[in-house]
Amino acid sequence: MPIAILEERAVVRIAGADAAHFLDNLLTSRTPALGAARYAALLSPQGKIVADMIVLATEGGFRLDTPRAVVADLLKRLQLYRLRAKVEIGVLDDLTVAVAWGGASPLVDTLAYDDPRLPALGRRFLLPAAEAAQINMVPEAQWHAHRIAIGVPEGGQDFLYGDAFPHEADMDQLGGIDFDKGCYVGQEIVSRMQHRGTARTRIIPFALCGPAPAEGTPVTAGGKSIGRIGSGVNGRALALVRLDRLEDARAGGHVVEAEGAALVPERPDWMRFPIPGTESVA
Repeated sequence: MPIAILEERAVVRIAGADAAHFLDNLLTSRTPALGAARYAALLSPQGKIVADMIVLATEGGFRLDTPRAVVADLLKRLQLYRLRAKVEIGVLDDLTVAVAWGGASPLVDTLAYDDPRLPALGRRFLLPAAEAAQINMVPEAQWHAHRIAIGVPEGGQDFLYGDAFPHEADMDQLGGIDFDKGCYVGQEIVSRMQHRGTARTRIIPFALCGPAPAEGTPVTAGGKSIGRIGSGVNGRALALVRLDRLEDARAGGHVVEAEGAALVPERPDWMRFPIPGTESVA
């Protein structure tokens, strides 16, 4: 079972008497029960993703496994919303995030949790940096190749923070939105997109005929832009595309491409929405 250190992840701690209620009022998912983990996001009032995270409930409060690049903005917004709530907010710089996939867990006696998005994403660990340095790790690139192969987006690569709606980042498909919970920041916009079915832009996987184009490369069909490339490797790439324009390209017999590399859309089993050019969803 390979295990990799996720250097671009950080751990934020939320603790205190009001911690659960505080997070429940802010995040797209309910706060998990002790020992459980959930995928969630903090949104802007306009419904755009400020930060996505895996929220783990521990006896010492909640741990937010989140991208290091968004930590400063996340902390700023959490402090803004804190008001008089009895919560403690900080970064646990002594902890490292690791992930293992493809078999039995290789680590014991450490803070561990299954990735709540998909079983195929394996098991994650929060462990002291000194301990992590002594473990035989594979390169982080192997982890990204694995998630790309199963079609799971990564913030900062496949969608931009402050720019993407949760539906565009497939959070509704990956258990990152609880549509039955109460209000949270940006909830009205997310609920409207869900009930009206207006999520026309999605991140979907493609089989890639040629080298992986650079992130941000336009995806075109018939000379028209239909989206942008995200991460890609080993003949697979993720791209944020307009599904209606992808359907128009298919109807018109146009090749979908990026930097001259042909792209063929694929639909993994966990995606529950139809993708033009793939088998229809019942």
